[in-house]
Amino acid sequence: MSVRYDACVLAGGQARRLGGRDKPGMSVGGRPLIETVAAAVSDAGRLIVVGPRRPGLPQAVFLREDPPGGPVPALRAGLAEVTAPLVALLAADLPFLAAEHVRALLEAADPGAVLIDDDGREQWLAGAWRTAELARALARYDGRSLHGLLAPLAPARLHLGGAPWFDCDTMDDLLRARSGTGPIPNEE
Repeated sequence: MSVRYDACVLAGGQARRLGGRDKPGMSVGGRPLIETVAAAVSDAGRLIVVGPRRPGLPQAVFLREDPPGGPVPALRAGLAEVTAPLVALLAADLPFLAAEHVRALLEAADPGAVLIDDDGREQWLAGAWRTAELARALARYDGRSLHGLLAPLAPARLHLGGAPWFDCDTMDDLLRARSGTGPIPNEE
């Protein structure tokens, strides 16, 4: 695909459910999670990481939101560095994300596209957006919820094979990713 895009990876959270561990630095398949995400966007014009500097990502632009305060302020900081017409907005803890998933998101991004999980829930940190649309939405939004910011844009909802939306929020998630079993279907 020859669409010009930048990638904005949010990598600064507190990882409370992981006991404050460095979630983006946790390894799955012998590679830190954030490096897996970076590999999935290796053709991006710019890789913008909102979070601490990482030695394995020399090509990345690193920055922090000021003041720290969750994904919306982090997105504001990261989007200020985006120069391409499209932006992949991603969490730093997606062990199964691959370049073909990002390409599918970018192709569907009008004005945006997000991955949905096996239960049909939007995964707001696994998406792609028209940069101008996202910037306009951020300019008029004063909340703290990504859902509140992004849902009104009515993005395309993609369910792709391989569980690219699966993130590692808990030790159980991390262990499932490491074992290759991935998500466990919701049994409600």
